[in-house]
Amino acid sequence: MTVRIGVISGSVRQGSHNMALAALGAARVAAAGAEAAMIDLATFDLPVYSQDIEQHACPADARRLKAAFEACDGLLIASPEHNGSIPALLKNAIDWASRPSEGESLVALTAFRGKAAGIMSASIGPFGGMRALAHLRQILGTVQMIVVPEQLAVPLAGSAFTPGRALAEPLPNTILDGLVTRLVDVAGRLRG
Repeated sequence: MTVRIGVISGSVRQGSHNMALAALGAARVAAAGAEAAMIDLATFDLPVYSQDIEQHACPADARRLKAAFEACDGLLIASPEHNGSIPALLKNAIDWASRPSEGESLVALTAFRGKAAGIMSASIGPFGGMRALAHLRQILGTVQMIVVPEQLAVPLAGSAFTPGRALAEPLPNTILDGLVTRLVDVAGRLRG
């Protein structure tokens, strides 16, 4: 059975560097022999997480998002850096997907527990989103994902991509290949 990797961009804006990075990651996942499942956060209507909303009626799109994550053996996430951390859009999606479905315990974490994750970021700043990646690694560890040690930070993203939205320099391409290779391998091993 083919390993299935959900690929997510934490940015949904037109021309997003992280959407371009996610698309490159998806192509590398496919080249590594796995299935890349693009999960577009713009297609989910999620209110800001509130236990009051959840207890009244969990939004249908929150259940749909959790199901999309559950159908994957691992996640590859491209996150921009907003004020030194991950964007609210991405954190909100993780929060909703972490909630238990009917009959699950509060710590079931079925969308995440024991699955592999790979993280990357493109930022217009000189550090490539490193602070966001540190926070994202911590958050994914908290929801019981195994985050592979490789990660990709693309600094000065305004000039890091070609007009065709490929990475312009060899080093980030090499790092992306290593990240995806490790992610697909670990996801397959964890799936059993």
